[in-house]
Amino acid sequence: MKTLLSILRDLAKGNPKRTPDRPIPIEPIESLPAEIDEQTRAIWFGHSTVLLEIAGRRILFDPTFADTPSPFPLFGGKRFSGKLPIEPEKLPPIDAVLLSHDHYDHMDYHSIMMLKDKTSLFCAPSGVGKRLLKWGVKREKIREFKWWNELEFAGLTLVCTPAKHFSGRTMFDRNTTLWCSWVVAGPQTKVFFSGDGGYGAHFTQIGNKYGPFDLTLMECGQYDRRWADIHMMPEETVQAHIDVQGKTLLPIHWAAFSLAFHNWTDPIERVIKKAKEQNVCLTTPKMGEIVTVGEEKVSHSTWWE
Repeated sequence: MKTLLSILRDLAKGNPKRTPDRPIPIEPIESLPAEIDEQTRAIWFGHSTVLLEIAGRRILFDPTFADTPSPFPLFGGKRFSGKLPIEPEKLPPIDAVLLSHDHYDHMDYHSIMMLKDKTSLFCAPSGVGKRLLKWGVKREKIREFKWWNELEFAGLTLVCTPAKHFSGRTMFDRNTTLWCSWVVAGPQTKVFFSGDGGYGAHFTQIGNKYGPFDLTLMECGQYDRRWADIHMMPEETVQAHIDVQGKTLLPIHWAAFSLAFHNWTDPIERVIKKAKEQNVCLTTPKMGEIVTVGEEKVSHSTWWE
């Protein structure tokens, strides 16, 4: 009850710095080629949506192209950037969509509808497949996973790995589906996607089993000490990257929506500080900017200002 009262107090008090005072800059993408080479690249769309090119394939993590991250527009507000780097309709065919869990800010109905006919495979943690089926995704396109399940797909190894989080889209279906992180391993490079979750020993387990990783896409944002079990603090983001044996860290789950009480730039400022202390290689691209593995812009620029 004490925690709930403190949250209600913070909601009533408000924080004008939770959101930027103008649309944030993005790197526009006119189009993407249908055919790609073997290079590994990542394009961040804001929040946790990332398009990964690896070994000639395109993988899309947690597609949320909506203007708001929930069915209730007042919760989370509007997308900070005002628009996306590229409209979803202009995206080329996607080899696989990887979902970490079924929360609205990671699994958006309208985004899935725009992708279902141009995506070859939807990979989801156990129980989430029934939602995709209900939305009209063909059964043969859906694969469900439990933690540590692996799939060989189109020259890649996809692994559903643990996370400390929860699931559910209503007040009546909490934890009826699984949540996860993902490993994507190609012949030359490996990428880790954290999904949502609190810090824990599972990062070391993942690193020992599948690391090292050339690139980690790590949750950084929407945190609070009152819910540290389900969302990492920025300093823990850096430690989790170290635990999984990551080479370059790309912070995600920030700069698109406000789902916590912290200043909207607090996540990146704290991650940069901790990364410098730990000598961690960090890349901080604008949304839409291409990050090429091996050629990362190890940038501590302040585009968010």
